[in-house]
Amino acid sequence: MAAALRLLLPCLLAQVWLAPGTAPARPQAPAVQNETLQVVRAPEEEEEEPWPPAGGQQLSEQTSDLGFSLLRKISMRHDGNVVFSPFGLSLALAALMLGASGQTRAQLEGVLSAHSPSQAGPGHLPALFRRLRQHLSRNQELGLTQGSLAFVQEDFDVKGTFLNLSQSYFDTQCVAVDFRNASQARTLVNRHVNRETQGQVPGLLDEVNPDTKVMLVDYVLLRGKWLTPFDPAFTEDDTFHLDKYRTVKVPMMYSEGNFASTFDQRLRCHVLQLPYRGRASMLVVLTERMSDHLALEDYLSAELVGTWLSSMKTRHMEVLFPKFKLDQKYEMHELLKQMRVTRLFSPWAHLGELSAISRNLKVSRVLQRAVIEVDEEGTEAAAGTLSEIVAYSMPPVIKVNRPFHFLIYEEASRVALFLGRVVNPTLL
Repeated sequence: MAAALRLLLPCLLAQVWLAPGTAPARPQAPAVQNETLQVVRAPEEEEEEPWPPAGGQQLSEQTSDLGFSLLRKISMRHDGNVVFSPFGLSLALAALMLGASGQTRAQLEGVLSAHSPSQAGPGHLPALFRRLRQHLSRNQELGLTQGSLAFVQEDFDVKGTFLNLSQSYFDTQCVAVDFRNASQARTLVNRHVNRETQGQVPGLLDEVNPDTKVMLVDYVLLRGKWLTPFDPAFTEDDTFHLDKYRTVKVPMMYSEGNFASTFDQRLRCHVLQLPYRGRASMLVVLTERMSDHLALEDYLSAELVGTWLSSMKTRHMEVLFPKFKLDQKYEMHELLKQMRVTRLFSPWAHLGELSAISRNLKVSRVLQRAVIEVDEEGTEAAAGTLSEIVAYSMPPVIKVNRPFHFLIYEEASRVALFLGRVVNPTLL
């Protein structure tokens, strides 16, 4: 099996709550139940140009910084293994932003962009994300698949403009469903998601709220192949140190060749670049002292990563890296609330661009599931202070045998596709 971050699946659920005395939504049944809905033709896309366009670099940096902020929030809840996709979550929030207005939209834009709404038009961010998606999809060697599904209650009045823009910017497939039949709706959603994610997520939903009106699902699937694969003949069980006192045995992969790396003297950590085909890489960050890996997270930022990359030196070395698989699921709405994205989940949410009954519409959950498996062939997937960086000759052997962080990014855009922490490679 290819070593790859198999899948990250962010899922947004929007539920309508009708206030006392409010009339039900006007029926607008689709032509064919439980099949893809037809929407009006999307506007023509802008001409392709090399990445990054104006604002593209800021978008990538903001996406990465959103990921680092969420990692710190997750660490406040537990200190175990972590994996999620900043890119996938940003796509999901940008898709939902198409239906938002007022303060709700402003809060979403605040976590997705360094610019205020007054500095760019309402379609600026979605257009940038579309350009980024197009840039990534043209890289066939990268093995990245991204898509969007909108499950709509069959008699719920969704604005055609919202469906049109969702299709235009995110290629969203709209599927009619009857959420009032919760069991049937769960089966339908899980079947569609399982098909689109090539079987990597066979059962995303355990239950469905019958009051749900719209469910947005954005998925990212990465099947990355190492530029220089590890030779399985050299993989052997070896010791991985969980802390000072506990160890586990893990399959440790081995490779010898030219690798780019640097050493951060201030943070006392090694940074190793493991390249994929298709101009993408995994950055592995390994602190010198085992107990420092959590403290390192306070300093992580897009600016710091950029400094590491600019100081990389390529040298011949031996690398030992553990095989591992992680499967994590997060309630991102609770973490987003801590980042002042609150209107979206409250009765005061402004979702007038999604439906005419927006005053009764709110997002109830933002779920994200990520699975990463790393082996000899590759990776398959469903802090503002600058550190002092100096030239440093890493030892001829670097052995990743203690807790470490990883960042998978595409090199031209430097967007954070996946981010994680491995504390125990033997646990999901």
